[in-house]
Amino acid sequence: MTEIEKLHKALLEADAIVVGAGAGLSTSAGFTYSGERFQRHFADFIRQYGFTDMYSAGFYPFPSEEEHWAYWSRHIYYNRYVPAPKPVYDNLLKLLKDKDYFVITTNVDHQFQKVGFDKQRLFYTQGDYGLFQCATPCHQKTYDNEEIIKKMIAQQENMRIPTELIPRCPVCGGKMTVNLRSDETFVEDEGWHTASQRYTDFLTRHKDGGSVETQNFASLLFLDLGSGSNTPIIFKIPFIKMTMQNPNAIYATVNLGEAFTVDPIADRSIVIDGDIADVLEKLRMMNDE
Repeated sequence: MTEIEKLHKALLEADAIVVGAGAGLSTSAGFTYSGERFQRHFADFIRQYGFTDMYSAGFYPFPSEEEHWAYWSRHIYYNRYVPAPKPVYDNLLKLLKDKDYFVITTNVDHQFQKVGFDKQRLFYTQGDYGLFQCATPCHQKTYDNEEIIKKMIAQQENMRIPTELIPRCPVCGGKMTVNLRSDETFVEDEGWHTASQRYTDFLTRHKDGGSVETQNFASLLFLDLGSGSNTPIIFKIPFIKMTMQNPNAIYATVNLGEAFTVDPIADRSIVIDGDIADVLEKLRMMNDE
C-alpha cells in the first residue's frame, strides 16, 4: 500500500480529523511570493528597490505612508482578495466536508472561508490579511479592510496612494497596520478568542475516553499540510505529541521537501514528501472512484 493509499484509508476511517495548514498549502495553491507572480504584480517596486520577493519587501522602511500602503495594498489584494490559481482548498473541502473536522492554520490568506469551509471549524492563529488593527494597539479590535484596499488598488499612481486613503485608528487616530502576528502588538480580538476556544473544545471532545488499560481512545487523524520549520510550535509539535499520547491516532504530513515524523510514532505516521496540490487531487479522484 502506497503512502497516498494509506492516507486515503485514514481519511475514511478516522472518527475525527484535525488539520494543520501551513504555508506550504497556500504555496501549492499558487500563492507564491517570488518569481513570475511577484514580478507581474510588483515590477515597479522591483525596479525601484531591487526587491526579490513579497515577504522580505513587506519589511522595507518605505519613505512615506503613501508608498507603504501602495505596496501593502497590492500585497494584501493579490494574496487575499483574488481566487487561488489552483483548486487546492476546494479539493481539501471535498475530502473533509462529510467528516468531523477542525482546521488550525498559520496562513493569513482567508482561503478556507472563500471556498466554503465552516467558519465554526476554523482557527486562524496568526491573523488575517483582510483585517486592520491599531498599530499601537490602543484597543483589542480588528476592522475589515476589503473596501479600502480595493480603493488603494484603483487609485494608486507612481507607487503611492492618495493621502486621504491612509488608514487611521478610529479610536486614537494613530497608524493602522495589518492584523498579522509579528510581535507583541498583534491583536487577538473576540473572534480570535472564540475560534481558539472552539479548537480547544474540539480536541477535548475527541480526547481519549478512557485509560491506557482499556484502550478506549478516539480514532484521530492529525493531518499536517505544509508546516515548515518557522512555526512548528503552532500545530506540528502538538500534533506529534497528541499522536504519541493516543495509540489510536495517526499523524500524517504532506509537504514538499519538509515532510518528516519522529521515531516514537513512525509506525503510526504517513509521510508524503510531495506537492500538496498533486496529493489532494489524487485523494479526490480516489474518493470519486
